[in-house]
Amino acid sequence: MSKEFTYAEAGVDRELRRESKEALKILEKTYRFSRYGRIINLPYGRIFPFAKGYLDLAIEGVGTKVLVAQLANKYDTIGIDGVALAVNDVIRSGARPLAIVDNIHAQVSDPQLIDKWMKGIVEGASEAECIVPGGEIGDVAEIIKGVTNGKSFDMVIACIGELSRDEIILGNDIKAGDVVIGLSSSGIHSNGISLARKILFKAWGGKYDPFDVPEGLNREVVYEVLEPMKIYVKPVLQISREHQIKGLVHITGDAYLKFNRLMMFSRGIGFEFNNFKPQPIFRLIQETAQEARGPITDEEMLRTFNMGWGFAIVTEENERDSIIDNLEKIGVEAQQIGRATDSKKIVAVHKGRKLELQ
Repeated sequence: MSKEFTYAEAGVDRELRRESKEALKILEKTYRFSRYGRIINLPYGRIFPFAKGYLDLAIEGVGTKVLVAQLANKYDTIGIDGVALAVNDVIRSGARPLAIVDNIHAQVSDPQLIDKWMKGIVEGASEAECIVPGGEIGDVAEIIKGVTNGKSFDMVIACIGELSRDEIILGNDIKAGDVVIGLSSSGIHSNGISLARKILFKAWGGKYDPFDVPEGLNREVVYEVLEPMKIYVKPVLQISREHQIKGLVHITGDAYLKFNRLMMFSRGIGFEFNNFKPQPIFRLIQETAQEARGPITDEEMLRTFNMGWGFAIVTEENERDSIIDNLEKIGVEAQQIGRATDSKKIVAVHKGRKLELQ
């Protein structure tokens, strides 16, 4: 049997990243400069006081999805991904996005490329209902290399949001029996791309040419991977203002392992997931891996990809039906995907097997 192919084999080592993040603790030395009071530590970041409320600041990069955009020579959606990554992170605290700014490092400031990048950013910002007061595009050809046509770039988006004290979602009161409601994704989103690229595309040692249409897909594989990430701002903020929400999770990098941050704030709990709705792209990745690189286990798929659910709401069971009904009324597919347990583990029931993810 060939060696299993993992995210680490694709170039993203979770354990090394976890160890590296230990260095971030030194940032706490700056907290004494907070001018309006105490910084609040939350499961997925920190908020800081300002005037009569709090601000949440997040910054995200599109990562190697830019390489897929180059492969397709299609640049009008990548900005949506950048905005989605940042604004979806900000709303986890309960904050409403106020503004975003972009920082794009490029081989060269090509006016046609910039026009396409900006159209995507504006589309994403419009969906999130926040302004774009500025940004930066730098020509750094000696740093940003890759393709020879001058179209290599890296895109980073920062977002700031506001919330009041009573709107903060602390994530510290989750109990066994609470339910997890998933909001559907649009596919692979912008996470696990390094793994997907090296399986799917010949350019990185995979199986397909970018414009092939593999069995099970309705369009070219490169466009399937480029499908922009969903922006969950409006439905999540509406629900969080109308219902008792205990936790919010953006199911991005590390996928269902993301729930371990809630376990650190609500001690003694675990999570069990039993409802996945993976789009055909996920089946294609796992099946093609066997041929192109080596098998990907079900556990690795669930540690890497959203498998059909891009965002999650943790709430009490008596809130479940009304939240799902209200989401569906505004056109958001939502279902219960799991629940909190007292196992202190993250477990998935998938394909008739019980898998321990953490």
